[in-house]
Amino acid sequence: MRSTNKIIRRSALRPTLLLTALTGLLGLLATLLAPAAGAEPDRTGPRGPNVFQGWAFDTCRTPSQSTLAAWKGSKYRGVGVYFGGRGRACPRQPNLTRDWVRAAHRAGWRLLPLYVGSQAPCVVNKHKRKVTIGSDPVQVGTGEAQDAVRRAKALGIAPDSALYLDMEAYNLRDAACTRKTLEYIRAWNRETLRLGYVPGFYSSADSGVRHIERARRAGTRDLPSVMWFARWHSKPNLYGEPEMSASAWRPHRRIHQYAGNVAETHGGRRMVIDRNQVDAPVAVIQ
Repeated sequence: MRSTNKIIRRSALRPTLLLTALTGLLGLLATLLAPAAGAEPDRTGPRGPNVFQGWAFDTCRTPSQSTLAAWKGSKYRGVGVYFGGRGRACPRQPNLTRDWVRAAHRAGWRLLPLYVGSQAPCVVNKHKRKVTIGSDPVQVGTGEAQDAVRRAKALGIAPDSALYLDMEAYNLRDAACTRKTLEYIRAWNRETLRLGYVPGFYSSADSGVRHIERARRAGTRDLPSVMWFARWHSKPNLYGEPEMSASAWRPHRRIHQYAGNVAETHGGRRMVIDRNQVDAPVAVIQ
């Protein structure tokens, strides 16, 4: 299967300076300056988030390196990792270490760090109701952003990385709940950005994503820089999601989770995963 995964670096997009010279010297100059076959491409230039375009999976527990190696024959080149937050369904992550992050990156995987912090007071999932935001959403959001950045740095996930706040589905008809939830999200975004990271947001298209889109249309500030929306049982469609304006969160600012809790086997290793199409920033690894 031909891979459609692609990494875009800002340095690779810089315009090339044109040299004014005699026509007869241009051919010689190009020959002298051409890199040898297989030479390492230029990595210098302005820092900024690496953008990944392609297919990614996420799973509750970080897979082992041997499982990642077995899955190199799949179409996936991105993997979501649940690196922190009091709301994680799988708080124990024995494989998720700084060495794992470095090895996965060197093996060609691009990482999407997910932080499952406090949840909306009107969260639908009853198992998440023990980790709701509390009475001071700004303080909680700010503190959890600081925790997310500390955990990211401990894993070797550098500034300019995207960190994705996971907010499970909640009841948009509860006005008090949605106000508190939005205050928390905005505080998390502000602090994450202040600390040098890119604030992303994961939620269901029909709840959290709809809520953030309404806030955007109302002119609300401090909203997520990247949107990761879950709409299952559908075809991958990054820029056709009906809950988001076609002109918003682009370019390179969207992830579509189009299927969830599906089993796949590659290289003899089986995992239950969520499937994602990605055109968005990923982790920058130190």
